[in-house]
Amino acid sequence: MNVGGIDTDTDLKPSPLSQHTHNLSRKYQHLLDKSTPLVLHRWIGFSLVILIYALRVYFVQGFYIVTYGLGIYILQLFLAFLSPQVDPELHNDDGPSLPTLGSEEFRPFVRRLPEFKFWLV
Repeated sequence: MNVGGIDTDTDLKPSPLSQHTHNLSRKYQHLLDKSTPLVLHRWIGFSLVILIYALRVYFVQGFYIVTYGLGIYILQLFLAFLSPQVDPELHNDDGPSLPTLGSEEFRPFVRRLPEFKFWLV
C-alpha cells in the first residue's frame, strides 16, 4: 500500500552489518558480565600486559612518548579510583553522619571511579 508516497508494506529489517554489530556487542557484554567478579584475574592480566608492553618497549628501544602518555592516562584513572566521590573538605556539613533511616546504607567511602569502570576504560 502506498500512502502519501510512503510504502507501508515493506518490512524494516536491520542490515546484516547492524545485526553483526549487535551480536558482537552482546557477546562483549556477556564477557564483561562474566569477568566482573574475577578481581584477582584482572590484576594478574593487567600485570602481564604491562610486563609484555615494558619488554616490547625495552627491546624495540622506542615508544617512549606513547608510554609516557599511556602512563599519565593510567595514573589519572588510578587516582580517580583511589579518591572519594565527595571531597570531605568541600562538603563541610556537620561532619560525617550516620544513616537516620533503616533503608539508608552507611557507606564510609564511595569511590569516584568504581574498580570495574577503571578496568573497562
